[in-house]
Amino acid sequence: MEIFATLTAVAQAAADNNAGFALIGAGLGAGLATIGAGIGIGRIGGSAVEGMARQPEAAARIQTAALILAALIEGVALFGAVIAFQIAGKY
Repeated sequence: MEIFATLTAVAQAAADNNAGFALIGAGLGAGLATIGAGIGIGRIGGSAVEGMARQPEAAARIQTAALILAALIEGVALFGAVIAFQIAGKY
């Protein structure tokens, strides 16, 4: 009986440890998705402004393309954050 209690305690500690790793991974995943989106949108914004400064007659097309690209990046970041929160919700 004593061995069974020890094995149960070890199994419970391993399960708690895996839950901790899953929660750390979920937090890191959500944070990295947010950081990546911020970097991506910052680069798009800077490049769009630079392009508009070089060719003011193409400003409308550049702005439209930049908004579409920013929306796509936000979609990927939102997907990453939702997956991370689903992982966190399991534990």
